[in-house]
Parts: sequence; structure tokens; C-alpha cells
Amino acid sequence: MASKTTVTSGFELVKHLRKWSIINLKKDTLLCTIDVSDLYTMIPQIEGVLSLKKMLDHLQLKDIKGLKTEAIIRLARFVMKNNYFSYNGQYYHQIRGGAMGSPLTLTIANCYMFFFEQDIIRQINNSFGLYLRYIDDIFIIINWPQRHLLQQIDRWNKLDKNIILKSNINNQVNFLDLHIENQDGNLLTSVYHKPSYEPYYLPFNSIHPLHMKQNIPFAMLLRAIRYSSTFQDYLNERGKLRMDLLVNKYPVKIIDQQFNHMLQKFNINEPLSIYNYDTFRQRVIDTPYKEKVPIDYKKTLFVHFTYCSNMTTFPRKFHSLWNKYFEQSPINEVTPILGTRNVNNLQRQLVHTRHS
Repeated sequence: MASKTTVTSGFELVKHLRKWSIINLKKDTLLCTIDVSDLYTMIPQIEGVLSLKKMLDHLQLKDIKGLKTEAIIRLARFVMKNNYFSYNGQYYHQIRGGAMGSPLTLTIANCYMFFFEQDIIRQINNSFGLYLRYIDDIFIIINWPQRHLLQQIDRWNKLDKNIILKSNINNQVNFLDLHIENQDGNLLTSVYHKPSYEPYYLPFNSIHPLHMKQNIPFAMLLRAIRYSSTFQDYLNERGKLRMDLLVNKYPVKIIDQQFNHMLQKFNINEPLSIYNYDTFRQRVIDTPYKEKVPIDYKKTLFVHFTYCSNMTTFPRKFHSLWNKYFEQSPINEVTPILGTRNVNNLQRQLVHTRHS
């Protein structure tokens, strides 16, 4: 319902910006980021639950997976009004807002913000601007005079006493992990690293499956291409990423393999250069997401198995239970998760371990 005005990643923002800027971007276009101060702890508990009810009514839902909406509202009210915490040996009852980190608090905050922002969205859309939000962070790009935009933000701050907006207006801003700049009517983007950023990734010498560690250079280089609007920004981010991975003990061979694999994934079979970068970057951006296959968690078995040198001491009871499962369960129940080859390898490893 709010998919046109919300984003979940910097890459979604990049796509929105590229589409909007083709027609609307001008030399004096304003970039604005707005932070909602202490959203989770500022929302009144009763009004927050009422916003959840209003959302369910708006969607015309009577139940969700067999649970009546009346029961959902009662349970949500109970959770919101019964948050307790201890500090310095004393117990406290939270009487305003929701618990930080609670999935329910996140849901209620999103519902509350959805109804708060509707008038703002209509005003921005009527002026052919772009409004996007990620939970408590708002991004606006619009062709208004700065003075007018500041006046409107002051007016928005009076819409709800529980919502306090703090704005930053400039020709370059940072939103999520994306740096955005309007350079004389040209839209420039690049990867943004917060001042608190530290070059720490999953260490290569950690006890994790190899595919998890291989995916890090792949995903990070993919982000570099998607975000970097110029070839030089891409080179800077790639060089920084390579150094960070080396610090975390990633072999040069693995880094190069995954960098090349990422390019080959998008049929890029020649080195990127200042002459072909825009064309290949456009190909990467336009490549659609792969849809995730829905998983029936009641019927699917997830297995992570690491074979170690000391597996000969692993309890024999596990091997008998594992083999019993494969005798009773069709192999195709685990194949979608592990793959036939991995399942067969896993069985051979278990049998080898048992006989050892």
C-alpha cells in the first residue's frame, strides 16, 4: 500500500531518483533529509495501537491467518502497555512509546507514520517532487525555494505534537548508505560510509560456510556499481573494499574470483572503463530481482553441516537418526534447500564418519 513512498534499501532509492531526475532535476533542485526524533519512544501507546487498528480497517481485513483483528488489537495493546525494564537495580514500567527492537513497535511506528505523512505526500506530489521514507528517516527532492521548504517543514511539525522533524537541506545529502548530490543539475550518487564506520566484515578465518564468506565481496562490489554514478567513484569504492577485505584475511584469489563472478553474473565480459561504465552499470541496475521461492517451514528441513577433523568423535546417535530420516523422508523434501549434489555429499560424509 505504501510501496510508492517507502524504500527498504539505498538501491531502491537510486532507482527512484534516476527515474525522477530524467524530467524534474534542475540546477537549483533541493535535496532534503528529515529525521523523526525518537519515533519509537515518542508515539503514545494508545494512539499507536489505534493507528494499527486504523490500518487494518483501511485494508479491510477481518482476520489474519485465522486470528481475528479484534484479538490482534487486544494483544497489541497488552504488549504496548506492559513493557518493563531494569536499570541500576530498579524495575521500571514504560508508559510512553514501545520497546526498542520490538517487532510490534516497528509495525506500529510504520502505521503511525503512514497516516501522519499522507498530507505531506499529497503536497509534495502536487508540486512534482519526490517523497520517500524508511521508518523514521524521510527523503525529499523538490523544486521549491529553500525558504518555502523550511516554512512547510515548520508547518508539518505542527501536525502532530508527538512527531518532531529535524531537517537538513542542501545540494548534497546522505540517506541510508547512499550519498546524493545535485551538481549543477546532474545527479551524482555514491556509497556513503558513516563516520563510525569500521572496516570489519565476517573474518575469512571464522568457522562459517565458505559460500557465506564468498558472498561478501560479491554483494559489496554489486553495491558499489549500483550506487556509484561515475567510474571514478566506483574505482574508489572498489579499492577501499579490497583493502577492507584484505584486513579481514580474505585471500586475494577469493576477492578476485568473486569480483569477476559478479561481473559475469551480468554478462560483463570485458574490464570496466570510463568508456563503457555507464552502459554496463545501466545493465546491472535494470536487471530485475530474482523472486524468492516461498518456503513451507512445516515441511522443509534446513540443515547446516560442517565436516571437521574431529568428526570421528561425533555421537553415533546422530548418524543413526540422520540415516533414519533419509529412509523415511523423500529426498526431494531437502533437495530444494541443499540441492541434490549437496545432499548426496552430506550422506557420504555421514556414512564415512560413522564407519570411521
